Amino acid sequence: MYYLSSDLFFPSVSEANWDGVLAIGGDLSLERLQLSYKSGIFPWFEEGEPIMWWSPNPRMVLFLDELIVSKSMRNILNRNIFTVTFNQNFRDVISNCQNIERDGQNGTWITNEMIEAYCKLHELGIAKSVEVWQDKVLVGGLYGIDLGHVFCGESMFSIVSNASKVAFIALVNQLKKEDYKLLDCQVYNPHLESLGCREIDRTDFMEMLKGK
Repeated sequence: MYYLSSDLFFPSVSEANWDGVLAIGGDLSLERLQLSYKSGIFPWFEEGEPIMWWSPNPRMVLFLDELIVSKSMRNILNRNIFTVTFNQNFRDVISNCQNIERDGQNGTWITNEMIEAYCKLHELGIAKSVEVWQDKVLVGGLYGIDLGHVFCGESMFSIVSNASKVAFIALVNQLKKEDYKLLDCQVYNPHLESLGCREIDRTDFMEMLKGK
């Protein structure tokens, strides 16, 4: 494991340990965050801990044509009970992702420092959000980092059933229209698998990240 200094540097992702941890320390400057995502690395740590940088192997991704939309989900979409917007309320989305209660988790990994850093990235057009509304109330959404050909998903939230799925599907449809190669989902969970995401070798992920 590498201990980062103030120098703007990350080691090769091949140096990550078996758990996917690559480095510790550094900062959440806009320059370092941008370099991390372009290098296949993301920060993941809890309040009070040093910053930890990850590049897991395998990597959970969605090939956009492999999106699974269940019959029940198609029925929900056809009923038009939700309204979807893009990049209209980034701070509210990331704040809800911070505060939402999740099964099996105590607290959150989205610290206040991270919120401020990602909001600055949003102002630069690098961090983006999807908002889902019901009766003009924000009920779901997601955010992530846009690399131009790969979108790196960070977190989702849902206050009412299926709202986060609506955000996910809307994002994928938009990415397909704009000829993106991949949606990065970082690490496995069964919810993502149910939407069509699967694990691939980190080497393959890095090749696609480089546009090859």
